[in-house]
Amino acid sequence: MAGGPNDAFDGEMSDTLVMDQRESVISEVSDQDEGTASAVMPHRPMWERALPWVMALVFASLYATISIARFERFGTKSFDVGIFEQAIRHYAHLQAPIVDLEGVGHNFLGDHWNPAIAAFAPFYRLFPTTVTLLVGQALLIALAVVPITRAGMRHLGRWSGVAVGLAFGMSYGIQSAVDFDIHEVAVAVPLVAFALEALLARRWVAVMAWAAPLVLVKEDLGLTVAAIGVVLVLVGARRWGLALGAFGLVWFALTITVLIPHFNAEGRYTFWAGVASQPGPGSSLLQRVLDLPLAMVTPGPKGTTVLLLLVVTVFLGLRSPLLILVLPTLGWRFISTNENYWGQFFHYDLILMPIVFAALVDGAMRARRGRWRVLRWYARAAPALALLVAVFFCTRYAFKDLVDPATYQAGPRAEAAGRVLAKIPDDATVETDPGLMAHLTSRTRVFYAGKAAPMVPQFVLIDGSWNPGIPDAVKYAESLHPGTSYERVLDDGGYRLVRRRP
Repeated sequence: MAGGPNDAFDGEMSDTLVMDQRESVISEVSDQDEGTASAVMPHRPMWERALPWVMALVFASLYATISIARFERFGTKSFDVGIFEQAIRHYAHLQAPIVDLEGVGHNFLGDHWNPAIAAFAPFYRLFPTTVTLLVGQALLIALAVVPITRAGMRHLGRWSGVAVGLAFGMSYGIQSAVDFDIHEVAVAVPLVAFALEALLARRWVAVMAWAAPLVLVKEDLGLTVAAIGVVLVLVGARRWGLALGAFGLVWFALTITVLIPHFNAEGRYTFWAGVASQPGPGSSLLQRVLDLPLAMVTPGPKGTTVLLLLVVTVFLGLRSPLLILVLPTLGWRFISTNENYWGQFFHYDLILMPIVFAALVDGAMRARRGRWRVLRWYARAAPALALLVAVFFCTRYAFKDLVDPATYQAGPRAEAAGRVLAKIPDDATVETDPGLMAHLTSRTRVFYAGKAAPMVPQFVLIDGSWNPGIPDAVKYAESLHPGTSYERVLDDGGYRLVRRRP
C-alpha cells in the first residue's frame, strides 16, 4: 500500500533524527565540549556529497549569464562596476586602490574598509576585463549555495536540504545583486554561509575562522561579526562568543575611527555624516533610532523589507536566534536618510540571504522537535514552501530575464555605443557620465563628469539618456575646462563624443 506525504517526510528524516537532537543551536553546551562537533555525519554516497557543488556551479552559470548579458547589451545600471574595477585594476598592479571616478587620486579605502576585494586582483591581472569581475562575483555568491545546502541536508534531510539550497540560490536578494553589477559584499556571502554552517554543526573554531575575515570586507560587518559572537554566547559557547564579539567590535571601532579616516582626504568617515544628517525637522538621528521598531512593522519600504526577509523563510526563521544577525545591517540601513538603503533593490539584501536561510534551517529543526503536531508538520513542509516562494520571486526578479530573448540581443543603441567606444583609444583619459563608463574603466583612465579637475581629459563623452539637457557636448566640455578647446568626434545614437584639440 502506497504511503502518504507524511511518510515521505518521515523517511527523509530517519537518517537525521538523532543528529537533530544533538546538533540544534538552541541546545546548551558545556564548557568541556565547546570547539567540538556535536555529531558525526552519517556516510553519504559520493553523488550526494557532490550535489551541493553541482548546484553551486549551475547557479554560478545563471548569475554570470544575467550579469554578462546586461553588460554586453550596454544595460549596466550604475557606475559601481566602474568604481570597483578602478580599485581592483590598481590592486592587480600592486598599487593603492585609486578610484578617479570619486575624484582625481581618490583612495577607495577612504570610503569603505574593503581590502578583501583584492582577492579579485590576480584573476583580473590575467584577464583585465570587466567580465572577469562579473564572473568572479557570480562564483563567490554561488559558492554560498554549498554550505547552505549542506546544512539543510545535515539537519533537515536530503531533499529538504536541496529545497533550501535551491530556494537560497533563487532568493530575491541574490537576484537583485547579480542584476546590479559588482559590490564588495559578494565576498562576504560565502564567508557568512560557511560560518553559519559551522555554527549549526557546533564547530566553534570553524565559526571563528570563517567569520573573522568579514572585517576586511566592509566596515559595518564588524558589527555582524560581533552579532555572531552574541549568538555563540546565547547557544552556550560563551568563551568563543565573547572573544568573537570583542574582536568584531574592536575592528569596527578601529576601521571607522582610524583606518578609513587615515585614507580619507578629509580625515573622516564620510558615510557617518550621511547617516547622522538631519534632512528636516523631526528627523534627528536619535528620533530615527527611536522610530526604528515601529518603522519595521508598519507599511512602507522598511516594513516591506522586513516582511520579505521573513517570507523567504516561511516565517520559521523567527524561531532561530540566528535572525539576530540581520539587525546590524538593517540598523544602519534604516536609520540612514538615504531611501535607497531601505528597499529590496540593488545589492543591500544580499548579505542577509545566507543569514535568513540558515535561520530557516535552524528554525525548522527546532520546530520539528516541538510539542505541537501542526507545527511539526509545517516545519517538515517548510523547505518545499520556501522553494515555492523562491520560484514566485523568479517571476519578479532577474531570473525572469533568462527566458526573454531580448536579454541576449543588442539593440540599435548598443550598436551605436560600440561605434563610439571604438573612437576612444586605449590608455586615453575620458570624462563621462555613468552611461558607458563601465565599458571604459578596463582600458582607459576614467573620470566622472564634473570631477576630472585639475586633470584635463583627452575625451568627454556624454550619454543623452543620462544627460538630456546637454545638447552641445563641445560647449559643455569647454565649460568644465575653461581655456581648453574641444572638437566634436561623433554624435551617434544619443552619444556625444568630443576630443581635446592639440
